[in-house]
Amino acid sequence: MEEDSITSALLPAQGRGGGLRFSIDPDLPGRFWVESKATWKIAGAAIFSRLATFGLNVITQAFIGHVGDLELAAFSMVISVIVGFTSGIIIGMGTALGTLCGQAYGAQKQEILGIYMQRSWIVLSGCTIALTPFYFFTAPILKLLGQSNDVANLSGRVSLWCIPMLFSFVFFYTLSRFLQSQSKNFITAWSSALGAVFNILLCWLFVSKWRMGLEGALISLNVAWWTPVIVQYVYVTCGWCPDAWTGYSMEAFVDIWPFLKLSVASGVMLWLDLWYYKILVLLIGNTKDAEVAIDSLSICLNINTWEMAIPLGLLASTSVRIANELGAGRPVRAKFVVVVSIITSTIIGLVILVLIMVLRGNFAQVFTNNVIMQKAIYKLGLLLAFTVLLNSIQPVLVGVAVGLGWQAFVAYINFGCYYIIGVPLGMILGYTFHLGVMGIWLGMIFGTGAQTLALMFITWRVDWEIEAKAIESKLNQWSSIKSQNEKNKQTC
Repeated sequence: MEEDSITSALLPAQGRGGGLRFSIDPDLPGRFWVESKATWKIAGAAIFSRLATFGLNVITQAFIGHVGDLELAAFSMVISVIVGFTSGIIIGMGTALGTLCGQAYGAQKQEILGIYMQRSWIVLSGCTIALTPFYFFTAPILKLLGQSNDVANLSGRVSLWCIPMLFSFVFFYTLSRFLQSQSKNFITAWSSALGAVFNILLCWLFVSKWRMGLEGALISLNVAWWTPVIVQYVYVTCGWCPDAWTGYSMEAFVDIWPFLKLSVASGVMLWLDLWYYKILVLLIGNTKDAEVAIDSLSICLNINTWEMAIPLGLLASTSVRIANELGAGRPVRAKFVVVVSIITSTIIGLVILVLIMVLRGNFAQVFTNNVIMQKAIYKLGLLLAFTVLLNSIQPVLVGVAVGLGWQAFVAYINFGCYYIIGVPLGMILGYTFHLGVMGIWLGMIFGTGAQTLALMFITWRVDWEIEAKAIESKLNQWSSIKSQNEKNKQTC
């Protein structure tokens, strides 16, 4: 695929009469199809992996639900509050590795990938150690947030069992980004599925058969998370990535500070995104008929969480494809990736929007027989549909920024649009204008819309040539440092 031919398919040409005419490339559908295959090769595995790992908590929760109501409440509280808070930071910080590995792989500098991953292990391990006090002090934290003593005390026990799972995130998400940047994330998908199978079998054995209760379910969950880590680690270090993994190196300790800054920016960016709709649930707790509102909203947000696997998979593929193409010095191809990804995600979002609008009177019956709840879910279905549409486009635009390495910039946009526009506007509509859950959610949709428009603007303003040259310069600088280090070793 030549740069010039793609350019002719995308850009207007000058006509004889001074006006604009558009050059239509007859092979444009073919090029679109080729890029779509490359995109879905990454996105498909990422979606499958996300569904499998998300299912681990759902499976464990289902088995704990048969142990007791108190145990279920404690597990749900730890997973949603403590694990949700800490894992969001770690997952976000891991996206920095995806950016750097994708750019290096595109530039045919595979030997850097292993160094980057080891550097990420160092940074994320330090961050994880710093986050462990939240697990040791879970009980007092939850009591401070207003939870009952029984739930808070048992949650304190549950959180200690979740510490091994927390450290598995360091390696799972870095190994996944390392493989994803090389379009080898099929191993991540299948290893995640293996972890889910182990979780079901072990939960059945420990909880249902041997009556080990809550502890048995938590052991199963830890095994399920460490299973894909072990599989991916063996795959990477035992010869299946010979160019990208050349063994452990002290060079991983070089340039830690720039890597740390990008990782922290990535963590803040994703954390602000993940917690935006969790705040929605907290705000609704102060509205009239809060119990019905929270239950109906939780059902809608669960649907949104499952559906989000698709746009988040496209986020992963967009960031990798853009990083690969910019690293290879092909800025026009990188621009074409954006076009294909946005068109694809928009079509998917519109299809799901239509499905929700058509079926919103029926899907509530799947979750509840309560007529009041069904009516509440029917009303919220309209907002869910537009949330799904925005959440189909927005992650792709975030993927563009991640591929460029602009995580810090997006973090500022997220904070401004979400917490200066969305949350205050939702509170005004919900509390001042007495619109309740509809008003709070509508205000937060405006925040998401503002973020989407901002990301569209900066994507439109990107100078792809300059970005490609900047990445080339950075990678060449690293190569010169590496060569100098090797000469110094030979001299010694």
